[in-house]
Amino acid sequence: MNIPVELDPSIDDQAARAAWLYYVGGLTQDQIAAEMGVSRQRAQRLVSRAVAAGLIHVRLNHHLASCQELETALRTRFHLVRCRVMPGLGPDRDPVRAIAPAAAAELERVLREPEALVIALGTGRAMRGMVEAVGSIEAPQHCLVSLIGNIAPDGSASYFDVIMRLAEKVHAPHYPMPVPVISDTAEENATFQSLGPIRKVRELARAANVTFVGVGQMSDDAPLLTDGFLKPAELREVQGAGAVGEVAGRIFDAEGRYLDLAINRRLGGMQAPPTRPDRPVIGIAAGPSKIPAIAAALRSGILNGLVTDEATARGVLAL
Repeated sequence: MNIPVELDPSIDDQAARAAWLYYVGGLTQDQIAAEMGVSRQRAQRLVSRAVAAGLIHVRLNHHLASCQELETALRTRFHLVRCRVMPGLGPDRDPVRAIAPAAAAELERVLREPEALVIALGTGRAMRGMVEAVGSIEAPQHCLVSLIGNIAPDGSASYFDVIMRLAEKVHAPHYPMPVPVISDTAEENATFQSLGPIRKVRELARAANVTFVGVGQMSDDAPLLTDGFLKPAELREVQGAGAVGEVAGRIFDAEGRYLDLAINRRLGGMQAPPTRPDRPVIGIAAGPSKIPAIAAALRSGILNGLVTDEATARGVLAL
């Protein structure tokens, strides 16, 4: 198992990391000093150096050597076609804040393609963070389509559905999945799926040229539970069947194999499209609780692209 060793950082690496912690992580200079093991005065000088050298303009313009090493290792082991690893913000900080700018840059790269593309989207906190970080781009040539239902159990719009917000920013035609994320019964879900407009949305999603999805863990803090889509007894049932993670609501085990569960027949969305080198499925995810799920999804090829942070990347490579 080849896990990259940490190299002695260059002065620009140190400056870029300090600026990242200051501007993105919101840390004070005292906190940066403690995080990096330097004096407060040195932390202040490093942030000033990053600004003066143009290493950071809200998004990091200097690619840290340690992050490049991890990207190379992930690409090699899992045959990834796209990979970005960003500096972490330290323990007890929201990892979405670290990866959202890089995920937004990856999405913007796709949106700037002149050829018309179908872009499929999952949901979740990391996906919402990515879309919030996207700048305004005129991309009417593309088509946005959702992989997941957008109706919460109480009938409200799902808070973490992102397609409407992204469409507003980039002025692209968009096709939400106007069904419950999880129906009460399989029969109810079958009725929704039989509707002509829903069949057309699913057909469009299957033709996606590129897909962006979050990765959910299936531990006791599973997003499907905390967001109210699964009941505690249902979570325990799927955990007993070996559930480790989910992508677009579809649950898989530690080897990344989709599980044949009764709940599948109640899910309103669809699996992420099969990965191909020319049709990437890019996971946007970071955090210690997500490491087993990310590793499983990469191992089986559910994902062939990833945007994450350093700590998560090291955790994935250690499995």
